[in-house]
Amino acid sequence: MLRRMKKTSSEVTDELRPEYDLDFKRMRPNRFAGRLRGKAVTAVVLDADVADVFQSSEAVNDFLRSAIKAMPTSSAPRAPRKRRV
Repeated sequence: MLRRMKKTSSEVTDELRPEYDLDFKRMRPNRFAGRLRGKAVTAVVLDADVADVFQSSEAVNDFLRSAIKAMPTSSAPRAPRKRRV
């Protein structure tokens, strides 16, 4: 049997904590946003044993590109994979 908690007060306050008090007048556009336009940015986490093999992200990318070139190609188009979030 589920018990529901009783409301102690029906009064709702609209006050933010001081650390959430944002001064929107001082906000500026993101200066790095232009660099990302048109690029697919995805973070991939490697297992520790795999990461130990590679010295840099460039080494990982080089290896993956060579693996992609070595893969057999099929003439039938594949459906795009759904991303896991």
